[in-house]
Amino acid sequence: MAKPDKVAAVAEIADRFRTSSATVVTEYTGLSVSQLSQLRLALGTSAKYRVAKNTLVKRAAQDAGIEGLDDLFVGPTAITFVEGEPVDAAKAMRDFAKDNNALKIKGGYMDGRPLSVDEIKQLADLDSREVLLSKAAGAFKAKLSQAAALFQAPASQVARLAVALEEKRQAESAGTTADAPAES
Repeated sequence: MAKPDKVAAVAEIADRFRTSSATVVTEYTGLSVSQLSQLRLALGTSAKYRVAKNTLVKRAAQDAGIEGLDDLFVGPTAITFVEGEPVDAAKAMRDFAKDNNALKIKGGYMDGRPLSVDEIKQLADLDSREVLLSKAAGAFKAKLSQAAALFQAPASQVARLAVALEEKRQAESAGTTADAPAES
């Protein structure tokens, strides 16, 4: 019979799997408690880093309908449950792993499929959502400015043509009066 605390832990982990936008599975062997605290601070409020027993995590993943991660749950395992932007969490994990070689990223899960270590690194290399939105807004603004200039061009060409035509008529009428003989 399962112990109530283990049943509660499986239920909590399964719920986190269901509500997370992404998960990253890591090995934390060799990290001190203070280093783990630093990692949790680096992740911020948008991700939760949880150390759990592999058997409990496997059962929770199965309960949540997560498939393809069983081979990652070997050895000391911790999971980052990303509640916010996966890019931000992946960057925080990558940067922390650069400074602390003891943290090993094993893989992850996002959008209904497992992620390899390389895919998590590619995710970390992406710009954040805010940066991508500002780039898109800048591109839209540039295209709108180009469209406004394009729509304005025919009107300004007509105006320049009208001015040139008027100047030509004035020059012709001034030339006509200059050519006429003076009456005595």
